[in-house]
Amino acid sequence: MKEPNIVILAGGISSRMRRSVQSSTQADYPLLQETQYKSKSMLSVGVNTRPFLDYLLYNIEKAGYRNVVIVVGEKDPTIKDYYELNGGKNQFKQISISYATQIIPDGRTKPLGTADALLVALRSKPDWKGQGFTVCNSDNLYSIRALILLMENDHGGSMIDYDRSALQFDRARIEAFSVIRKDLDRFLLDIVEKPSPQEIDEAKDYNGRIGVSMNIFRLSYDQIFPFLESVPLHPVRQEKELPAAVKRMIQKYPHSVYTIPLAEHVIDLTSFADIKNVQEYLKNEFQEFNKPI
Repeated sequence: MKEPNIVILAGGISSRMRRSVQSSTQADYPLLQETQYKSKSMLSVGVNTRPFLDYLLYNIEKAGYRNVVIVVGEKDPTIKDYYELNGGKNQFKQISISYATQIIPDGRTKPLGTADALLVALRSKPDWKGQGFTVCNSDNLYSIRALILLMENDHGGSMIDYDRSALQFDRARIEAFSVIRKDLDRFLLDIVEKPSPQEIDEAKDYNGRIGVSMNIFRLSYDQIFPFLESVPLHPVRQEKELPAAVKRMIQKYPHSVYTIPLAEHVIDLTSFADIKNVQEYLKNEFQEFNKPI
């Protein structure tokens, strides 16, 4: 079995969620106030007010991971308070949870991005040097199957290549997802963000399949680390982004990230409009876990 290490990126300030709340007409929605001071992953969208992150950790534990690092924001104590002070972690008997704090540099209003968040996590785990780990978002609910596929893959680096046609979002949202270009042996060539219609067409497999990235990777600590340190700020968003670091890595080390095809939907908690569907899914698909703690 590969190293059961995983990093969850939860240090963002949930700006897209808060912008979507401002445009919402559901002013009396019970979760409205929570969106103003909690990260998306801690919203009480589950049964018995469980936060969204509980369900991701449940799948992570069931998939066989044991060492979890959650990257938290310096101004958001809700994650550590829930799991450490309020006993939230007691429901997960087989995983060890630690935290890495992503700071907001002077002169900025938000952290430096996902590449910086992963760098903070790896610096907190020097004992992971020479090992592999999985990294994922905190506002996507990745399946147990996807998590297992990454940990058990024989390649040094890998990512889930989601079949675009299996995603159940509206068309405009799907068309905005990053598409994946890979060679005939399924090794990653490029991750194209905000793709144009032409770039989407160019990303088709030989059988017409289009793969998209949902920002979940299996990486080598030693291989990705220097690229996390050196990746530049995005010229528009002014953040250091994990896909950009991965792209720089594969340019230097071709065939270092294998793409694993998977056709299934991914639950996503990006905006206020997602909450109702997320609640229904968690209620119906996690009946055993939904029992009172």
